[in-house]
Amino acid sequence: MKISKLPGCLLALCILFANSAALKAQDTWTLQRSVDYALQNNISIKQQDVQKRYAALTLKQSQLSQVPTIGAGVQAQMGSGRNIDPYTNVYVTQSYFNIGGGLNANVDIFNWFYKRNLIAANKYEVQAQDRFLEKARNDVAFNIASTFLQLLMNIEQVHVSELQVKLTTSQLDNTKKLVVAGSVPESNQADLETKLASDSVTLITAQNNVIMSTLQMKAYLNLSFDQSYVPQIPENIAEIKLPRLDEVDPEMVYSSSQMTNPLIKGHDMRIKSLQRAYAAQKGLLYPSLSANGALNTSFTNVAKDGATGKTINFNEQVNNNFRQSAGLSLNIPILSGWQQRTAVQRAKLDITNQQLTKDQDLQTLRSDIYTAHANAVAAIQKFSASSKGVDASQRAYDFATKRYNLGLMNTIDYITTQTNLFKAQIDKVSAQYEYIFRLKLLEFYRDQKISL
Repeated sequence: MKISKLPGCLLALCILFANSAALKAQDTWTLQRSVDYALQNNISIKQQDVQKRYAALTLKQSQLSQVPTIGAGVQAQMGSGRNIDPYTNVYVTQSYFNIGGGLNANVDIFNWFYKRNLIAANKYEVQAQDRFLEKARNDVAFNIASTFLQLLMNIEQVHVSELQVKLTTSQLDNTKKLVVAGSVPESNQADLETKLASDSVTLITAQNNVIMSTLQMKAYLNLSFDQSYVPQIPENIAEIKLPRLDEVDPEMVYSSSQMTNPLIKGHDMRIKSLQRAYAAQKGLLYPSLSANGALNTSFTNVAKDGATGKTINFNEQVNNNFRQSAGLSLNIPILSGWQQRTAVQRAKLDITNQQLTKDQDLQTLRSDIYTAHANAVAAIQKFSASSKGVDASQRAYDFATKRYNLGLMNTIDYITTQTNLFKAQIDKVSAQYEYIFRLKLLEFYRDQKISL
């Protein structure tokens, strides 16, 4: 490369890096992107997925337990002194070496459907864990959406606070000029300086709220705290599609939620699982029948041929000592300290306890839905009232500004009017986002889905 071309290349690289930095700075997170990322990275979802995999492993193990058990073993032994000859079963006084091996098998023939019921119980538990994983995913999606709304509201409050600081600063600069000119008393300047300090504190608080909401969002997303998160603000928050109140009637929402709520469906699956586990435990109270078989052989270095006195070789011993056996085993439980009967009673109580847990969650769900509906009605009314309040405060402020500029209103009264408008604007922002959140909450209860 020619030296003369280096400056141009460096310039091109600088432009490239600058554009990359600009693109990175402009990288924003939509609600959908945030939800999708959280579903892949949220820790609570990963933990629930582990529970699901535990249940799947338990099911697989119970299914494999139907396969006959087979085991093999090899034993080796050395002895000296007076011992029993393992080949002739007579006492000998000499050192010897013995090795033997065997193969054993066992299979259940009938056990009152214990294993079948256990497999069915584990299948239902896997389905229950599927529902609980779905609930974890839905909860994270809702938490992301509510935090996203909170973050948008905090950002909007920062914007309102910034405008207020700029307005107060402009008024203070103008008043300083009037004080120098002798048109207004110096106390007017002091009053506005106090107002600017108060507005600045409000702005700092709003900015800190944005930071806290962002940190909470990063925790849900499992993002590193040094990674940037900038929400993509909707073009018009007022155009977010919301259900009408008659579409989220509390009793209708509750009825729908019983069919769609994964927690309730998970309870149903777990109750079925516990019912089959109860049947499995009852099966252990009765006799069980199994079949078994074994193959064994052995070799020892002290085995002698009676006619020749020679040591019998390995192959001949293995063939001569080869033994086969097969049999049936009937196990009859008679008395074991009432352990099995206690296990049956515990299994029955587990069903009752799970049903009560479901009933409790249904009661909580219904209460939450009715509370959410009441809050939604209040939020709508609050938003309507705050919108009217902003309009009224704006008119009062415009009129006060004209009077103040004409010297017909003192600074304290003017600042009071300005503060009232600022408070009304903040109240409207809060009411608007609360109104959206409350209706979205009801929509979530009804459909188990949420979007902006």
